[in-house]
Amino acid sequence: MPEQVFLAEHFLNRELSWLEFNARVLEEAADGSNPLLERVKFLAIFSSNLDEFFMVRVAGLREQAFGDGAPEDYSPDGLRAIVQLQRIAARSKELVAAQYRCWNESVLPQLAEQRIRMLKHDELSPDQRVTLDRFFTERAFPILTPMAVDPAHPSPRYHNRGLYLATMLER
Repeated sequence: MPEQVFLAEHFLNRELSWLEFNARVLEEAADGSNPLLERVKFLAIFSSNLDEFFMVRVAGLREQAFGDGAPEDYSPDGLRAIVQLQRIAARSKELVAAQYRCWNESVLPQLAEQRIRMLKHDELSPDQRVTLDRFFTERAFPILTPMAVDPAHPSPRYHNRGLYLATMLER
């Protein structure tokens, strides 16, 4: 087989190509012709996809780039792991900025037009605060697990894809 068939320019980078796939998911979120709650769902899918991408693929690239005896191998498209990481960082930054613009400038205002709002605590009515306090006390608080972080417990074990809330307690 002719050697030119296997030239690096004949290949797309797997990781960068995946980011572009996820960019298309984000485009669906930005598309005003899609139903509003579908756009919210596309934003959630975009976030979940990006989380998994960093947990699996970027973690693997970091291991290749920075691990002991890191290989000097090139991917089929001719990029080393460190170059892929740099390009992933730049493109991810652009995509996340676009995600926030979509949410803050388009989706969130349209949700508000439909009377779906995200309120801060001081924006709640007294009745809403009572309801929220009751919900927290009866439903959320019983399933919370406090974890001390102090010199005796400097690094608690966190579970992948877990939801954590950190607070500082003072005397």
